[in-house]
Parts: sequence; structure tokens; C-alpha cells
Amino acid sequence: MKAIVTVVGKDRTGIVAGVSSKIAELGLNIDDISQTILNEYFTMMAVVSSDEKQDFTSLRSQLEAFGQELNVKINIQSAAIFDAMHNL
Repeated sequence: MKAIVTVVGKDRTGIVAGVSSKIAELGLNIDDISQTILNEYFTMMAVVSSDEKQDFTSLRSQLEAFGQELNVKINIQSAAIFDAMHNL
């Protein structure tokens, strides 16, 4: 399973550490990651994977809830869907 995780919010210390820890806690591996600050806003995109089948509804719910704790918006979507959307 491969997925794309995006994170957007007002920049502050600890966002990368928090999100990467949560990703590991969920049993996902970070295959690639990019992050930048645009003005005062933090943006991150990560390609994550797992050898095991994952429940996207549960992953999405847990990441969204964690994002609220960090005051950022976290989204996850299947890489297959992401690829299909961009091949239309």
C-alpha cells in the first residue's frame, strides 16, 4: 500500500516530529518527504507505504484528529487514486 500524506498549517516548532511520529505509530513508513515554509505557512508532502493492507477510513480519521491537536490540516489518500486523478 502506498499513500500520499499532506500537511498544511501555520508554521511552528514540532510539526515534522509530530507527524512523522504519528505516521510511524500507524505502522507506515515514510518513503519520501518534502516540506517547505511559504511565508509563515508550513507545507509538507510525504509518500508513505506499508507492506500490510491498511484501512484508509481509520488512517484518515486518526490523522485528521491528530492534525487538530497540532493545529494543522492532515490529509491522506491512496497513491493509486492520486495517480489516477493526475492522469485524466
